[in-house]
Amino acid sequence: MIIHNFDPIFIDLGFFQIKWYSIAYILGISLGWIYALKIIRNNQYLSTKISLADFDDLIVYIIIGIIAGGRLGYIFFYNFNYYINDIIEMFKLWNGGMSFHGGLVGVIFSTYIFSKIKKKKFFHFTDVICCVAPIGIFFGRLANFINGELVGKESSLPWAVVFSEHGNFARHPSQIYEAILEGVVLFIIINFLALKKDLLFKSGIISGIFLILYSVLRIISEFFRVPDDHIGYIYSYLSMGIILSIFTLCFGLIIIFKVSKNEQNY
Repeated sequence: MIIHNFDPIFIDLGFFQIKWYSIAYILGISLGWIYALKIIRNNQYLSTKISLADFDDLIVYIIIGIIAGGRLGYIFFYNFNYYINDIIEMFKLWNGGMSFHGGLVGVIFSTYIFSKIKKKKFFHFTDVICCVAPIGIFFGRLANFINGELVGKESSLPWAVVFSEHGNFARHPSQIYEAILEGVVLFIIINFLALKKDLLFKSGIISGIFLILYSVLRIISEFFRVPDDHIGYIYSYLSMGIILSIFTLCFGLIIIFKVSKNEQNY
């Protein structure tokens, strides 16, 4: 059994604090950016579709999409009644409250706008983003663990963790499960499929596969996680994370069906 005693604050200067969650965002975006440029530079198919300069310009849109979408997603999907009664709290990002599914919608929307401005194919960008997204997810879930949030259900396993702020009993380290499943496992599978030279996919297929795989892995991890206190289970069994993942799973299937049926390469 492990006792959780991590401090969510990385550096505290009294008048200014840097939290591990901020470090996770910086690392995830920075390493993802570097890896995306490497993919574009080394992949002959992608290099003919988008340039390094294109992706450099896209990064600003992605960051805005992640932050704005993640925050709005948390507000609308998870805690609307709280924020509608305290509008100012919506803007206090340092107090936490981000949603992956909201960030996903934000990135999709911002990338769509960028692709229209650049007059490039939307899926050419999203396929690359899907290759690097697990990096950010991995660091984000590690930050969740350090913060002692999104805790798991009670467990007697040897690696179970006691989160003292949530009671003096051991729990599944569900954040670590998610970091492994949604970060490491998803990264390996997506990049194997996307970059293997003898596998030829139409643009958009990788984006669809990413949505499907993420959704399945997220649903698996949700069974080890305690649902949000103010929401609980919906229909006795479904957490909000599972419901949102069912939608993204269906959306991924639709993308693959549409792209596969279309004779044009997106």
